[in-house]
Amino acid sequence: MIAVLVIDMQNAFFEDPALKQRREEVVAACNSLTSGAREAGAKVLLIGTEHERDKSTWSLNMLDDDQGFIFRGSEQAEFVPGLLTTDFPQMVKTRDSAFMGTDLWMRLRNWEVDTVVLAGVSAHNCIAQTAADAFAHNIRVIYAAGAIATENAEAAEAVLRILTREYRQRVLPLEEVLALL
Repeated sequence: MIAVLVIDMQNAFFEDPALKQRREEVVAACNSLTSGAREAGAKVLLIGTEHERDKSTWSLNMLDDDQGFIFRGSEQAEFVPGLLTTDFPQMVKTRDSAFMGTDLWMRLRNWEVDTVVLAGVSAHNCIAQTAADAFAHNIRVIYAAGAIATENAEAAEAVLRILTREYRQRVLPLEEVLALL
């Protein structure tokens, strides 16, 4: 069974100029992917990052800088306009990996998922960390090219090269991913 995980398609991440210019393109690709998954009977999970203002969920760099980000209930935490969200389950995370401190593994196990398709932002952070942890849970990973964006292309290329080579994860064009569903 395949599940599509759409990660961090939230207003906060698209404040970055590099991501802002690709927002419409990535939203359209994610919508195509989730619509295709729905039609094929594959599972879809929308995953977003949210933090508490009291610092209890902050990562080390946030604590070091005394600077919070994406607070629960804020406009920054909302999914970007145009992203299809109706009837898709949602999950909140506080770390780069969607597995860390969440019930993602249980959800995937309950759905009998053995492969995840990753989409969203950012390729070198949250997508890469989630992919590495998927490997640790013996879940295969496919990156939906065109439905993934990053604000650091050099870092994304380097980390994806390692993950695809060492963990045998695949980067596929959206059309090929849709055909697999």
